[in-house]
Amino acid sequence: MEGFKSFWNQYKGAIIGVIIAILILVTRLHDLILAIVVLILGAFIGNYVQQNKEDVKAKLKGFIDKM
Repeated sequence: MEGFKSFWNQYKGAIIGVIIAILILVTRLHDLILAIVVLILGAFIGNYVQQNKEDVKAKLKGFIDKM
């Protein structure tokens, strides 16, 4: 029993993570989570571009000129 207790104390974070991952996959919440992450990432990128228009234009022009 001491071996199991030691195993549980050492790996309980990983075990709980695997259980949560299995629940997310079974309930197909990963699609929702991915959609939310993409929306938030898009909002941050849009805000950055809006706040730094001139820098983005210069970087984009330099990138296009290299191609």
